[in-house]
Amino acid sequence: MAAAPLSSPKESRDAPAPPANTPPSVSIGYGDGHFAHVDGRLFNIDGKTQYFAGTNTWWLAHLSSNDDVDKVLARIAATELKVTRVWGFGNVNTPTTGSVYFQVLNESLSSTGQYINYDESTGIPRLDYVVSAAERYGVKLVLPMLNNWDDLGGINTYTNAFGGSATSFYTDSQSQAAYRNYIEFIVNRYKSSSAIFAWELCNEPRCRGCSSSTISDWASATSAYIKSLDSNHMVTLGDEGWFYPPEGDGSYAYSGYEGVDFVKNLAIQTLDYGTFHMYPDSWGYNFTWGNTWIEQHDQAGAAAGKPVVLEEYGSPYPDNHTAITQPWQQTVLTQTRIGYDSFWQFGTDLSSGRSPFDQYAIFSDTSDYQTLAVQHAKDMLAKSP
Repeated sequence: MAAAPLSSPKESRDAPAPPANTPPSVSIGYGDGHFAHVDGRLFNIDGKTQYFAGTNTWWLAHLSSNDDVDKVLARIAATELKVTRVWGFGNVNTPTTGSVYFQVLNESLSSTGQYINYDESTGIPRLDYVVSAAERYGVKLVLPMLNNWDDLGGINTYTNAFGGSATSFYTDSQSQAAYRNYIEFIVNRYKSSSAIFAWELCNEPRCRGCSSSTISDWASATSAYIKSLDSNHMVTLGDEGWFYPPEGDGSYAYSGYEGVDFVKNLAIQTLDYGTFHMYPDSWGYNFTWGNTWIEQHDQAGAAAGKPVVLEEYGSPYPDNHTAITQPWQQTVLTQTRIGYDSFWQFGTDLSSGRSPFDQYAIFSDTSDYQTLAVQHAKDMLAKSP
């Protein structure tokens, strides 16, 4: 059974039923008017083809304070980081008081199995504010609309609601119908905004044990669907960049174990650019291998004639990120035509304390930030296209 369009909560529940499509209460679509787009191996952003740097603030739309959102975007803009990646998803199966969530997936709470949370302090208006504020500060956003991981409600929330597993999700008709409903909602809500850099299908999609065609077919069909809704913005997959035999030496990152073929996916016409992530320590490689990983993806981009982006990377040593991370940045800067890279992740002090962080976070009041964010951003902008 296919999921029906988005609806309101059932009237029998405590929450009143809001309209099915409540428009944003903040201004959206009044930015500089320049939609970022591909220009050869690079990107045209803010009306100029250039190299640049970015970051990740996955948690930005889950902050409850507008002032905190403004503080983060103002700092990112002052650093000349052109893009930040923000989770455009926030699913739950059962609503909870006080937590930010955008979508509820539960057939017992909605006649269609899904509905949007329009509460001003805990719902989609939080993402509305981020998009509106990004326009004001001149910062572009990459918005993933799904998570492979369980955090903040990923694929697991669809399978909890409609059945199946992390691998069957990609071909399950009901989960895919519900996912497309959410895509349609998000894309139509923000497609007038020049603050959107790209729509992203999923954060780190994997299909362990699957043929690579499972992810590739899904990515091809889903990206084509997004393009049918919005021809002005770019679309990307959001994968980690795994290679598939015969590429590489057959070790983990080259084995096809996660069911993702970077080269195959890069050839999909409706994906505008490729992404790859890099955490050598988590994958069983030494840190210097990261330079090889970067160069291999640059070479794949050159062969495909498309931009590739080092979308996530970082060092797990908070007392000295620079020693490990700076050589990778220098490889991007001096040895490749990678259009931009985005370190994981930006950190700062907020009204509630430190921003959500892990050991990879680079806080804006540190010397690491001056080297890896401020100086790197300047260096990338100064690089001749």
